[in-house]
Amino acid sequence: MSKEKIRAKERVNWPITILLILGCITIFFPLYMTVMIAFKQPTEMTNDIAGALALPKSWSLSNFVEAMEVTDFWNSLGNSLLLTVATVVLSIIIHGIAGYAIGRNKGEKKWYNIVYLYIVSGMFVPFAILMMPLVKQTAQMGIANRFGVIVLYTVFFFPMNLLLYSGYLKNIPMALEEAARVDGATTWRTYWSIIFPIMKPMHATVAVLTAMSTWNDVMTPLVIMSGTGKNTLPLAQLNFQTQFGTNYNLAFASYLLALLPILIFYIICQKQILNGVVNGAVK
Repeated sequence: MSKEKIRAKERVNWPITILLILGCITIFFPLYMTVMIAFKQPTEMTNDIAGALALPKSWSLSNFVEAMEVTDFWNSLGNSLLLTVATVVLSIIIHGIAGYAIGRNKGEKKWYNIVYLYIVSGMFVPFAILMMPLVKQTAQMGIANRFGVIVLYTVFFFPMNLLLYSGYLKNIPMALEEAARVDGATTWRTYWSIIFPIMKPMHATVAVLTAMSTWNDVMTPLVIMSGTGKNTLPLAQLNFQTQFGTNYNLAFASYLLALLPILIFYIICQKQILNGVVNGAVK
């Protein structure tokens, strides 16, 4: 055995490697169970573990077709996409501007630091405390609908996104902005022409975190949009489970259908997310 191979073998961190393997198994096992159950027929379901882990006798898409009919999939998907896309776009625009304004001034002006701490402290307020006042307030304002949910999401994700944007700005040198001001650029022009494009990795990170939270949320649409007849995918699945509580085949097929759009979005933005996390962690 060569010295290079011996050194490479010695450099293996086995505790970390074992933890990573266990983590992969922990993630893979429930996903495998979901796929197997989604393709099985109700007659193939058994109470023992071996039966649950076994492959389907015949691979059929009938469960997915029926799940789409029961949950009114396309209308629910459209509502989820509307809420998610609108929230992500507003979050990137509004939270990015606020993060730039506060992040660049909080170290120099005490007032901005107070505003920053006040907004970020909103992360520690649980939704259960705000739920009933928000239901009454949105009803009185006439926005107990999809528009009201979008507004609430934009406000709910403001503290976390402000923390991310202001932290990422530390990696952008002030010399770029000073050079732009020398050339006659206004603050508004400097942000959109220089800062906004540079923050692309953080935009992707904010987009994915916001999209995942919006896509999977149940409580906000449930309490705000109740009675409007508009269901998101999580709401449709909630109704589906109460009506077919014992039919796990249809339920798991519905979960896989809801997982695909956000999974594809994450895969597309994966590279930018990693860049945003690395650059945001190192000053």
